[in-house]
Amino acid sequence: MTTQLNQSQLDDLARDLDAIRDEVRADLGERDARYIRRIIRLHRTLEIGGRVLMPFGFIPPVFVAGVASLGVAKIIENMEIGHNVMHGQYDWMNDPSLHSQTYEWDTVCTGDSWRQTHNYEHHTYTNVIGKDRDYGYAVLRLSDDEKWKPWHLLQFINYLMLTVFFQWGVGLHELESERIRRREIKLSDKKAFLRDFFRKGGRQAFKDYVFFPALTFPVFPIVLAGNVCANLVRNLWSSTVIFCGHFTEDAETFSEASIENESRGQWYLRQLTGSSNFTGGKWVHILSGHLSHQIEHHVFPDIPAHRYREIAPRVEAVCRKYGLKYNTGSFGKQYWTVLKRIAHYSLPDRVRVKLEAQAV
Repeated sequence: MTTQLNQSQLDDLARDLDAIRDEVRADLGERDARYIRRIIRLHRTLEIGGRVLMPFGFIPPVFVAGVASLGVAKIIENMEIGHNVMHGQYDWMNDPSLHSQTYEWDTVCTGDSWRQTHNYEHHTYTNVIGKDRDYGYAVLRLSDDEKWKPWHLLQFINYLMLTVFFQWGVGLHELESERIRRREIKLSDKKAFLRDFFRKGGRQAFKDYVFFPALTFPVFPIVLAGNVCANLVRNLWSSTVIFCGHFTEDAETFSEASIENESRGQWYLRQLTGSSNFTGGKWVHILSGHLSHQIEHHVFPDIPAHRYREIAPRVEAVCRKYGLKYNTGSFGKQYWTVLKRIAHYSLPDRVRVKLEAQAV
């Protein structure tokens, strides 16, 4: 059931959260600039290290080290740098290389496509069924709002394919394949998008699967295998982090009707109740792009993400003040609830209802 607050409470909620946001933004400065530049140096060091180690991958420990170094570099660039920079978290620095509208990250999805499908569609319509296409990525049924169909029995296969090929799935998200299947739009309507997708995807594939392996031709297969593994590491980790922030058991969903004439307080409430956090140490937060604090990210998407750990206790206190659940738990616990939700909604409604009744 969707959490409800009266209008007075919603207005107070908006004021409380606006106050936190304004305070943090007023404090942005040199330490934030140092942080992102330090992370960029770390990413470059790890990428160079991984590329240098990979040709010596005929030695098994070196192969593992090379894959780990390159894989972590890709994770950091995508999660802590690219995702956060493109949200405008560092626009205030006036650094052209860190501006949200021009940054182009090291993944298949183009920056322009991401800014449209994620920054605008997802963050505007978070968990609104029929509007937020990130909810289930058009391949997973995760609520009763979508009618069950026989192919949903196999959605764990879709889940596995999505996690393994996550960068390609995200890159193709703007294609809106479900609308093409329903004949609401034509494939030809996406000509410009597909042109950009194949151009960017082709460059990414050429770089990792042709160019760098060809530089070390005698060990081409080893370097190719290492790059495939590094991309797999990045895809599995990134997808799991994102799923744990959105698809846990307690993350609420919303109807299109519920957001008509939505106030700022109602928008904040939807972000708080439709999101999930997970706990961990410093490096878990960094490697997740601080999306381990997905609640704070959905509430304050344009605040530098490394600040989320600092403000999380204050956001949790706001939730307590209004009787809202602050959805957090260990990484393992949250991931388990994601898997349960995927399995739960893969079943026919009558079977699922019967199982729920037996559980009670």
